[in-house]
Amino acid sequence: MTTIKKTTTASSDTPAENSTVTAAPLETTPTPVVAAAVVGPALVGDAVPQTVVLSHHLRIGGTDYAPGDKILVSPDYARRLRAQGYTART
Repeated sequence: MTTIKKTTTASSDTPAENSTVTAAPLETTPTPVVAAAVVGPALVGDAVPQTVVLSHHLRIGGTDYAPGDKILVSPDYARRLRAQGYTART
């Protein structure tokens, strides 16, 4: 059985001369501001959406919301959530 030994060259043992690392300037791209989607029933007419804080776990449209989550809902839906006790006292 033959074993091949690898040898290192002398140039790899010495540090490279004039090796400078220059960093490329970072390009910052602004992140687009995404408007929060209204959860639950759609807004009717010129209604302004309301932000509610949930006091209980709630599943709306296949998405789970934990207690303390803030969601944007229509005024009618906010009124129904308050009546059923799903919103936190604020």
